[in-house]
Amino acid sequence: MMSRTVSSWILSSARNSIILQGKGRLYSICIPNRNKIKWKLVFSKAYLDPAGSCSLDNTFSSRKAFRHTSTEEEHFSFQLSPSQINDILRAGELSHKILDLNGRNANSVLRFESNQLASNTPIEDRRSAATCLQTKGMMFGVFDGHAGSACAQAVSERLLHYIAVSLMSRQTLEEIELAVECMKPVLPILQWHKHPNDVEYREITSQYFENLRVYWQHLLDLDTEPGFSLEEAMICAFNRLDSDISLEVQAPQESELMRNVALQVAFSGATACVAHVDGVHLHVANTGDCRAVLGVCEDDGTWSTLPLTRDHNALDEFEIRRLKREHPRSEEKTLFVNDRLLGILMPSRAFGDVQLKWSKELQHSVLENGCDVEALNIYQYVPPNYHTPPYLTAEPEVTYHKLRSKDKFLVIASDGLWEMLSNEKVVKLVAGHLAELSVQKPQLAFEKPVNLGYMHSLLLQRKNRGIASLDQNIATHLIRHAVGSNEYGEVDQEKLAAMLTLPEDLARMYRDDITVTVVYFNSETIETYYRNNE
Repeated sequence: MMSRTVSSWILSSARNSIILQGKGRLYSICIPNRNKIKWKLVFSKAYLDPAGSCSLDNTFSSRKAFRHTSTEEEHFSFQLSPSQINDILRAGELSHKILDLNGRNANSVLRFESNQLASNTPIEDRRSAATCLQTKGMMFGVFDGHAGSACAQAVSERLLHYIAVSLMSRQTLEEIELAVECMKPVLPILQWHKHPNDVEYREITSQYFENLRVYWQHLLDLDTEPGFSLEEAMICAFNRLDSDISLEVQAPQESELMRNVALQVAFSGATACVAHVDGVHLHVANTGDCRAVLGVCEDDGTWSTLPLTRDHNALDEFEIRRLKREHPRSEEKTLFVNDRLLGILMPSRAFGDVQLKWSKELQHSVLENGCDVEALNIYQYVPPNYHTPPYLTAEPEVTYHKLRSKDKFLVIASDGLWEMLSNEKVVKLVAGHLAELSVQKPQLAFEKPVNLGYMHSLLLQRKNRGIASLDQNIATHLIRHAVGSNEYGEVDQEKLAAMLTLPEDLARMYRDDITVTVVYFNSETIETYYRNNE
């Protein structure tokens, strides 16, 4: 439980230059300067808006009303009312229920709910959700940016298109190409499900489309039919987009704006986790340390977890062995320093981050070509022992899972959630939330009846806690627990308020940006599939 003593300790720690263990993927350096503390992230600075560059991060500006900007403020308080806490936590809520034309859900996806909470200012996480219009299925993505939000922003806008194009038949690709050649309307590829605050690179949409067109022209040139499997499509899409990000910054651009955006995208980075759901077929492609976990309701009513991704970082033995195979034995001791790739980056796979992919000569050539790296927040740094790039890849690991009626939901989240909550705790929270919702709204209950003893226990817990209203969005419920739970796993309102009001120069030390998307599956549709295919 966080008492006022602990709250005061947090504040005094910052004001007295005490360096705390950070949660971030980049180094934090505490610099005392005339009794003022500046927290500086290696590779990351506060976004500026220079002439010709793009300021993209206006998401969650409403939270500013409650959040301190510095530990040096004279009137500093961790106090928030319950309604203010809810306003902050619910600002990024997004939910969508899937219906067919007859008003009945024949999709294996019942609905999805999503939310975000910023730690960085501005937030560096992004998310995407879309229905495929020219192929089958739905896609859900979570993208965790570092060294700024530019790369995560670009990947969140573009990757699902690359996957969708990779899955199209030759005939569909030819129809789209013919429409573009004849300057006719192009068949829509995706139906996006967006939050009103989700930002996009409107100024360079045309360039992104042209590069996507070059990709589908390449697919047409391959002259293969029926084309990629879903796993091959996802791997090809990830690799192609990362290649395009690298090439775009090297090519001449039409305007200074486009060049500046290309530079910011390439020299920042992003991890990505994308799920594709088509009937009972679930594919998850992961690059980096976002995570996807399946919640399974067993026959006896207990819940189990099924991880569908592996964290790609210095703590993973498979990644360590992979990198050692790809580089000379002389570099074995310098590949990972302090559990970071080359002592810099925590994830071992990511989009962008050309500082860890290009040669020193290419980096110098691109950045010295009239580029204002200071204004664009590009940190020029070549790590020691940088001998045999690339050290980083965006190639994903793809997991296939055939959905069963007992597979109830999928949680996809950035590492900001998983640093705070275990896989098992997350599944338990979602399952408990569903049970509580079934008390309030019986029509939302799963097909199997919930144990009456368990329901009685939940009712007593709610009465004891004095819960007046339940988070309707499960992603909000998870974020509330991630940020505000005490050592007993219960939400401590004082701790929650303190964590939400932490000033910008301190928040990153205690929590990361958090993005969560929970996809609920339709058990009836899944059971119908198996009945019809016995």
